[in-house]
Amino acid sequence: LTYDLTHETIARSVENEKLKLIAQIAPPATYDNDIMKDTAQLAEDKLLGGTGTSLVYRGRLNNQPSIAVLQVVAPDGYSGRINLIIAIHSDGRIGGVRVVSHKETPGLGDYIEIARSNWITGFNGASLENRRSGEWKVKKDGGSFDYMAGATITPRAIVKAVHKALQYHALHRDELFAENTPTPPNLPLSGEEQRKPGSAGGSKK
Repeated sequence: LTYDLTHETIARSVENEKLKLIAQIAPPATYDNDIMKDTAQLAEDKLLGGTGTSLVYRGRLNNQPSIAVLQVVAPDGYSGRINLIIAIHSDGRIGGVRVVSHKETPGLGDYIEIARSNWITGFNGASLENRRSGEWKVKKDGGSFDYMAGATITPRAIVKAVHKALQYHALHRDELFAENTPTPPNLPLSGEEQRKPGSAGGSKK
């Protein structure tokens, strides 16, 4: 009885939260379709983190590919996997990156969260065209991305994951936007229960 009374409300709430997160990196002005329903299931791929199938949300403008929101995993964070969503415009530019969940050390790892720092916005506008391969590293390693002193493992993992996501997009752009039967949009953004941004967890670096 409880399930019957609440499951529709919960499902709507989950979808609204996903839409808010996606709207931060894929503004509604960039598409005119229902991005939450225009989805496709992607096979496991090392460029996406290699941890199982994932979902892509596809934005179209005037029936043309506009922006794709990929679910990506950085498997080598300091305290484990970091779940991300990455919006990539059809021309290969990053629209934005957001951390969905992680287990990084509170305090040291929190700066990857948009609510605590603007570090994650450093990917905006980056592409394989305007960043050479060697630049896809933190500055400590000779790249172009900032990092927090004493906490380089976390940004290294995210920079590498974002770079691989761009490579995936370049290889599979046409496949990402191929017409298909939409996948149900109420799948979780992360593949497993993990510490969401702002909650406790992780070990000290």
